[in-house]
Amino acid sequence: MLDPATIVAHPAPGRTCGTCTLCCKVYDVPAVDSVAGQWCRHTKQGRGCAIHATRPDHCRAFHCLWMTEAWLGPEWKPERAKMVLSLDPVSRHMNVQVDPGQPNAWRREPYYGQLKRWAVSSLAQGRHVLVHLNKATTVVLPDRDVALGVFEPGDRMVARERMTPQGVVIEVEKVRDAA
Repeated sequence: MLDPATIVAHPAPGRTCGTCTLCCKVYDVPAVDSVAGQWCRHTKQGRGCAIHATRPDHCRAFHCLWMTEAWLGPEWKPERAKMVLSLDPVSRHMNVQVDPGQPNAWRREPYYGQLKRWAVSSLAQGRHVLVHLNKATTVVLPDRDVALGVFEPGDRMVARERMTPQGVVIEVEKVRDAA
């Protein structure tokens, strides 16, 4: 199975983290006992990582979509948007990790409208836009948002198409794999 930690993304020309450190707050990093929703103890807000030279491989390999994709405008820089975008290397779902200090940031414009447009364009490939606030996940669908709650080990998301008189509707749910 593909180990996401082995994937190294490279910054787009002219992109740097600069003063942005939001990824140090919104992700679990077990190697340094950092828990999503709390600042990593090694973060020097507005300055970067205090252990930059010896930071874990997980941190070393990660670059958010704003860093790697030059087509994302300045409004998507995490310190401004209050969310970190990434693509799951296996499912290719778009993950939106929201700053718990700004829990509704993803619902503000221009972000929400763009997340909806990405939700529409991702359906043909069987991909989804997943918004994460700490451990809780919400799926952004073209016609609505579906809160799925906290995913535990053994849980997975299932999406199905359902035909209605108005056309195809996507249904999503969290299911537990049989042990």
